[in-house]
Amino acid sequence: MTTSNSEGRIEGVFAVEKSGKIGAGTTARRVTQTAHYYCRERDGGQVDVQLLNQKNVPFGPVEQVSKDDLLENYLPMPQLYKEVMGNLREIQKSVARGEKFRKRGETFTAEFEFNKALDLDVENVRANFGVGLCLLARDETDRAQEVFERIVRLDSAFQEEHKHLFNEYGIELRKKKLLDQAAEYYGRALELTRDDENLWYNLARARFEQEDFAGAADAVTHCLQLNPSHEHGRKMLNYLNKKGLI
Repeated sequence: MTTSNSEGRIEGVFAVEKSGKIGAGTTARRVTQTAHYYCRERDGGQVDVQLLNQKNVPFGPVEQVSKDDLLENYLPMPQLYKEVMGNLREIQKSVARGEKFRKRGETFTAEFEFNKALDLDVENVRANFGVGLCLLARDETDRAQEVFERIVRLDSAFQEEHKHLFNEYGIELRKKKLLDQAAEYYGRALELTRDDENLWYNLARARFEQEDFAGAADAVTHCLQLNPSHEHGRKMLNYLNKKGLI
């Protein structure tokens, strides 16, 4: 059955009709649209629902509805489930190939694979990071800036599961002397989590290289408040004090 998984929990594509009014006055009219969602039941009977994009790939925020609400108000669409799962597998394969080629230094081939994933899901975090890292490796900073602006708008880019890519990307921005972008990048991450001493230290490094020594001192102080034994943080603060930069 395409609307339940191997554990007997609901998993599939469901549709719901939504109506709204467009226009005003005598030209106003009510329209009805059908939205499709990828739905997956969690422990406790709650169901994660995520809207499908035009390519039939889940995108955007995940919301929750009760199982009763789903069964009462959503219509199963088993004919779409196979397509959605096929698209998700294709994205995973493209990203995996992209990462393999990138690690080999074959950045053009890697970028091609990442873009295949982005063609299906423009918000795919791993593919966006992959393209950005390829462009930075080739010093294509103008195009890398476009990818950077896309990444900093994605809350999901700064989640724990992507931390290795997140750290690598920030380091590469700083190495390429894109210091404003690096500082903005770490600042964006700190909007979502302010208790990561390494984020504060990396922001301090970017501020230091910008010669914003007061900003560097503020960031490294936050780092040391979270972890007083942070070796690199202590060295930086000692250096700033010793040189009379703060």
